[in-house]
Amino acid sequence: MQIRSIIRIVGLLLALFSVTMLVPALIALLYRDGAGFPFVVTFFILLAGGAALWLPNRHHRRELKARDGFLIVVLFWTVIGSAGAVPFILSKNPDLSFTDSFFESFSALTTTGATVIVGLDALPKAILFYRQMLQWFGGMGIIVLAVAILPVLGIGGMQLYRAEIPGPVKDSKMTPRIAETAKTLWYIYLTLTVACAGAFWLAGMDLFDAIAHSFSTVAIGGFSTHDASIGYYNSTAINMVTVVFLLISACNFSLHFAAFSNRGHNLRTYWRDPEFKAFLVIQLILLLICYGMLMKHQTYDTWWATLDQALFQTVSISTTAGFTTTGFSEWPLFLPVLLLFSSFIGGCAGSTGGGIKVIRVLLLFLQGVRELKRLVHPRAVYTIKVGNKALPQRVVDAVWGFFSAYALVFVICMLVLVGTGMDELTAFSAVAATLNNLGPGLGQVAVHFGEVNDAAKWTLIVAMLFGRLEVFTLLVLFTPTFWRN
Repeated sequence: MQIRSIIRIVGLLLALFSVTMLVPALIALLYRDGAGFPFVVTFFILLAGGAALWLPNRHHRRELKARDGFLIVVLFWTVIGSAGAVPFILSKNPDLSFTDSFFESFSALTTTGATVIVGLDALPKAILFYRQMLQWFGGMGIIVLAVAILPVLGIGGMQLYRAEIPGPVKDSKMTPRIAETAKTLWYIYLTLTVACAGAFWLAGMDLFDAIAHSFSTVAIGGFSTHDASIGYYNSTAINMVTVVFLLISACNFSLHFAAFSNRGHNLRTYWRDPEFKAFLVIQLILLLICYGMLMKHQTYDTWWATLDQALFQTVSISTTAGFTTTGFSEWPLFLPVLLLFSSFIGGCAGSTGGGIKVIRVLLLFLQGVRELKRLVHPRAVYTIKVGNKALPQRVVDAVWGFFSAYALVFVICMLVLVGTGMDELTAFSAVAATLNNLGPGLGQVAVHFGEVNDAAKWTLIVAMLFGRLEVFTLLVLFTPTFWRN
């Protein structure tokens, strides 16, 4: 393993990340909120730390193998997540503990959106912007990870159906080089962010909130600048803008690339994709169930208000964004539980959404159908097809392996939380909210995670990392085979 080359790369990433601290420092200067000092100090600390790692190893540029790639990916998220906690530790407002600072940082960077902070409306603009910015950078990191890096390492949702991706996307990469792929993804991501910010501003947000919420919307993060989240605005127009951009961001970014490339065939590019169609069907079914139940219980005064709330919460929770306009946990109990389970499905592979991913759930469903057919015709040979192409058995086996590992991590984390004294409902929903990178849960964590004990918070931080790194990327580091020469 090329340890010195890995240290060089991590040092470079840390030094680059330090530069981002200057942006909230400038926001503090612009709004004169006195919150810029922690970011300036953090900039120098991270820059010095990055230089200390990079300088002694700057000449080690050996070719990295897949095993090195796994370690780099895990180190990237853990090191940057830890570095992101420094401004929270140094800040006086909010006055967070060491554990809470790490929780808030990892929640932002993994785009989970679970917060320990109460009183967002009274926080300095620099802190508010920093939380949103962390989610935005985390969302971009997720896209590059899912589309450009994990497939090269032999893992990730993109690999499951790479032959099905339309347009120029072949062999898990949109362009021959990962650097070019990442650059293309940045262009798409930045374009969506600017468009989302403009739409929020036109819908009635002020410029600061429009930019801040565009960061967390395109990243499917869920952080807001207000305690009441999107419900603060009480605006149907803002709700609809959020829904549209959450749906766009929950789609495979490779499809966006292919759609932009194939001018004149944009809609056909999406419609030819089996995962996209399955994603829309799931959203429609959830919407109809939520709308019907809310109308039956007369939760809202008019059918239009019911539709507005049902559509927003359905899309927000099922895509793992976690924005709220109302206390959805106060809905008839069936609905919060249903939406919580829908977050296990999450967004499409190669999107900023969390969860197991639609393509894996689709393949699990097709596998189940195949087994039912085999019961009727034991000697018949059935193949699983995504679109018009048959998938090899190893892909189906990989999906079952992922699902088993996901369930195992979920059960272990939940048992640990119960062991810390947390009640069963809160423990279940807290793990679901963090492992699926959703954010809000039920019970004690329906609004925030501030009252959760420290041991539980560290467990949930680990759950966030497992969910964001597609489970196997982190699990492989715990196998003896990985560390053997």
